[in-house]
Amino acid sequence: MNSKIEHILLVMLAALLLTACTGGSKNPARTGGKEVFRLVKKPHSTNSGAAMPTIVQETMPPPILGEGHRTTDDVLYHFRPYVRQQLMPYFRNAGVSYPPKKVTFIALKQERKLEVWAGDAGEFRFIRDYDIRAASGVTGPKLKQGDKQVPEGIYRIVGLNPNSNYHLSMKLNYPNEFDWFHAEREGRYDPGSDIFIHGDSVSAGCLAMGDKAIEELFVLTAEVGHENVKVIITPRDPRVLPLDPNGYGLPTWTPELYRMISAEMEFFSDELRVSNSRPIYPARSPIR
Repeated sequence: MNSKIEHILLVMLAALLLTACTGGSKNPARTGGKEVFRLVKKPHSTNSGAAMPTIVQETMPPPILGEGHRTTDDVLYHFRPYVRQQLMPYFRNAGVSYPPKKVTFIALKQERKLEVWAGDAGEFRFIRDYDIRAASGVTGPKLKQGDKQVPEGIYRIVGLNPNSNYHLSMKLNYPNEFDWFHAEREGRYDPGSDIFIHGDSVSAGCLAMGDKAIEELFVLTAEVGHENVKVIITPRDPRVLPLDPNGYGLPTWTPELYRMISAEMEFFSDELRVSNSRPIYPARSPIR
């Protein structure tokens, strides 16, 4: 008798869940990031002390396809709930909605930091920063394929790669118009390409952020829209110490490049690091 009641309850609960989760889709597990459930039996003691099986609904982690086959939607489905949980406190402290309208990533090569700034309208607010795990090369712009230099300048994200060899990656529009203009003037017809912000901790001209950080950056970029994300890469923080364009081996157009970077960085001043209630982190001391 108990087995018969158990069977009836199982059928009824399964029918209810199917009705609630299908939503007219043949594959609800890949559309909209809904939770996936399974039915499990767990022991339950009655008043007489006898153990009776109870049918319960248990949340399962969402599935994700293996690398080489997954889409950006797959990545969002798998990581978005966790990333939102991680980032929402930072956005609340900054007084910025999530997802915001626009985002700027500021990569500081010398400090090995990548700052996230975001805004809904008007000024940007500091959200948080991440350690850059690896960034090959030295101070100065990227000039040619194979020099292993992380570029310097103002860039856009032009693509998201959910099947990167480095977990996840976001491609920059290097070389941009500024880079091409000076390369052509100097007869450099192979200034390099395929510069990414990616996971892992190895670099040959890219910004390696580690897997956890790239998951957050990738999901944030996808939710904002990569066309609404700007990336500033600077040799060091010009808000602390002015950039020096006269270093050994720097091209003659470096002063123009550093003026552009410094002017862009004026929109991201230390005053804007302070939320309505308290500083998010102290202002930096000068680099020694």
